[in-house]
Amino acid sequence: MLLSKLSRVAAALSAGLVLMSAPGLAQNYPNQPIRIIVPTPPGGVADLLARAVAQGISANTGKTVIAEQRTGAGGVIAADFVAKAPPDGYTIYMGFHPTQSILQHLQKLPYDPAKDFEPIILVGSSPNMLVVNPGVPAKTPKELVDYARANPGKISFGSPGNGSSGHMVGEQFKIMNKLDLVHVPYKGAGPAVIDLVAGHIQMMFDIVPLAREQLLAGKVRALGVMSPQRLPVVPDVPTMKEQGMPELEGGPWFGLLAPAKTPRPIVDWLNAEARKAMSEPGIRAKLEALGVVLPLGSPEDFGKHIIAERERWGDIIKRAGIKL
Repeated sequence: MLLSKLSRVAAALSAGLVLMSAPGLAQNYPNQPIRIIVPTPPGGVADLLARAVAQGISANTGKTVIAEQRTGAGGVIAADFVAKAPPDGYTIYMGFHPTQSILQHLQKLPYDPAKDFEPIILVGSSPNMLVVNPGVPAKTPKELVDYARANPGKISFGSPGNGSSGHMVGEQFKIMNKLDLVHVPYKGAGPAVIDLVAGHIQMMFDIVPLAREQLLAGKVRALGVMSPQRLPVVPDVPTMKEQGMPELEGGPWFGLLAPAKTPRPIVDWLNAEARKAMSEPGIRAKLEALGVVLPLGSPEDFGKHIIAERERWGDIIKRAGIKL
């Protein structure tokens, strides 16, 4: 009994010391380089955003912040690395939709997306856009639905791979409209777009930065964009909501996360500096010109977004019976 009571007292004192030292941690932080772990190869949206954040914080504060790639296993390697890192704010993660909201419904993960991370900030999102091969006789999503119903099992949609945002949205489109579509997974968006342009697949939910180039070249036709409002970068493409499909909104998203139990003053410092970095007019203009939206906001906003996405895609995966 005495040992048990002493243990409880020691635990309470330890927790109190951590809380008391949190302001000190914030005042002394950072005093060594901060690493942003990126789960995807160089050149992608996650990489662009991580480097923009790193360069912006470094320029604004004089502190060293670097972006470091740890690719593989659909982002699981990077996420697991950060989940098991010390919660001191020096190793953070440019998390994204697969590792935080989708893969847990499809496979056993070495980390817990809900418990092993502290949300910092939702940095950017890239709405999906419904694009079709020009040979498809549909100018609107409704016309595409009618065409697919008239040709059951003959219309295929490509995606960057099983469990990707393009796959999930395609399944959602299929379920809500009761369609018989064939999913064709590729190893990345590039090969899928090549086959879409060639007519080997008929449709795809691609992200705006990648689809825009093919759209401007006349190699694909855009039927709708999955953003709350029309995007300045593709102003003539109506939203899915405008066309009676408000459920189809969203796309890949990317945000900073820290290991669980990272002190709140550190999380707040990172949130404030990331917001400042991504609010710089030149950076914002460059990214928005690519079709990237910068939500930013508070750690709580990001946490709610992750939960909503987790529930949304979990439901779609269950209803569609998706397996990896």
